[in-house]
Amino acid sequence: MTVTAELPKTLRLSSEDNVIVAASRIEPGADVGSGVVTKARIPFGHKIAITRIAEGAPIRKFGQIIGFAKTTIEPGDWVHEHNVYMHDFERDYRFAEEARPEAVLPVSEQATFQGYLRGNGRAGTRNYIGILTSVNCSTTVAGFIAKEIERSGILDDYPNIDGIVALKQANGCVIDYRGVIFDTLKKTTWGYATNPNMGGVVMVGLGCEGFQIPRFKEAYGVTESDTFRTMTIQEVGGTRKTVERGVEFVKEMLPTVNAVHREPLPASLLTLALQCGGSDGYSGITANPALGIAADILVKNGGTAILSETPEIYGAEHLLTRRAKNREVGEKLVEIIHWWEDYTARNQMEMNNNPSPGNKLGGLTTILEKSLGAAAKGGSTTLNAVYHYADQVNEKGFVFMDTPGYDPVSATGQVAGGANILCFTTGRGSAYGNKPTPSIKLATNTPMYERMKDDMDINCGDILDGVTLAEKGHEIFDEILAVASGKRTKSEELGYGDNEFVPWQIGATM
Repeated sequence: MTVTAELPKTLRLSSEDNVIVAASRIEPGADVGSGVVTKARIPFGHKIAITRIAEGAPIRKFGQIIGFAKTTIEPGDWVHEHNVYMHDFERDYRFAEEARPEAVLPVSEQATFQGYLRGNGRAGTRNYIGILTSVNCSTTVAGFIAKEIERSGILDDYPNIDGIVALKQANGCVIDYRGVIFDTLKKTTWGYATNPNMGGVVMVGLGCEGFQIPRFKEAYGVTESDTFRTMTIQEVGGTRKTVERGVEFVKEMLPTVNAVHREPLPASLLTLALQCGGSDGYSGITANPALGIAADILVKNGGTAILSETPEIYGAEHLLTRRAKNREVGEKLVEIIHWWEDYTARNQMEMNNNPSPGNKLGGLTTILEKSLGAAAKGGSTTLNAVYHYADQVNEKGFVFMDTPGYDPVSATGQVAGGANILCFTTGRGSAYGNKPTPSIKLATNTPMYERMKDDMDINCGDILDGVTLAEKGHEIFDEILAVASGKRTKSEELGYGDNEFVPWQIGATM
């Protein structure tokens, strides 16, 4: 990455690039180096052509194609939607060519955190009681149970419990119990019920819904216990009686859920969800690659990092297939990409619809550009596995999970897969938190960080002022260990996480 000095501050990310990125707003007529003079006002994070780009020729950033010129673009032109378009082009997947054995530290040398060791060998970074629902019709009752427990103040007597959360959802009925919606909701719900950050669960249904609790229990071979209870409103006898029963269930499990303590555990027991939202032109320059370095450090310590948001690696998937541990893993990722191409076409959409208006205001022009920046969160280690949505992640190291790009849906799949901590980069300023998994917010630029300090945990904008990516990556990793050990994130202090359980509804609602 080359940074200009004295002239208006810009960044050239690769010697192959034919655009540079403005590190501040640049006025028309400004000399940005090498005789290039701006012809328009260039917003912060946006692109400037530094060579003549012929009509139809590729535009390169990060050394990769991010789009094609609609018309001839001259040096000094602002490069954005008005003169850039996207079409498909051949990607060289080079399956597994860059895979390499990872040197994982022995347990005695791994970083540690203070976590809750569960009976199955997994580690909790938090200790919640969850009120899960099998259908939207029981979500109000779930909320009533949680509110009644909170109102009573009884949790004050159980200091090792982080809280109670009602995980409400919008479906559960009018679905085919043999279909993809049922299967996805089933494994997502089970993933939350068994996430190591969940100490106890009460599951509430209506009784007549498509997503039947007995069928759910049979599928996973679970029985009632002192930390897992189920009931339906119709069977118990209505709303009031169900709330009372639910409150009693929670009170009965409080002593057991509270009977845990934090102890030193190896970082290999951390499963990190990698998320980005409200991305801007600096996401792929500051926060995302810094988070990628933190993910590499975690992998070196034997942990797991989950990259997701399939529409937001579209156009960058060839960089991941080259890192796949074998051809089978790489081809599974490409098959998922093809599924998304078909899925969007069937729904009269296109993959390039993904950059939001906010993304574009922040300087991102195409999904290719957004994806190249988003993929940087995955660091540089070997891609060991590819999972479908909400599958249990059992492979160590760097892995990928197929999810939509919509952050709450994507993070829900990762948490269902077992993520016990989450890092979320944002350039525009996404307001987000998660329960039961704490979310660390990383700002890509200093102006937004200063505006939204109450929401942001770490400022990565100082990378533009000389902090190295390596230094920031280590800072993020240290914060991951601190939060995993109980430090509260900004989103936790604000109370986020009660409305962020959003399972993916893939199939038809009838």
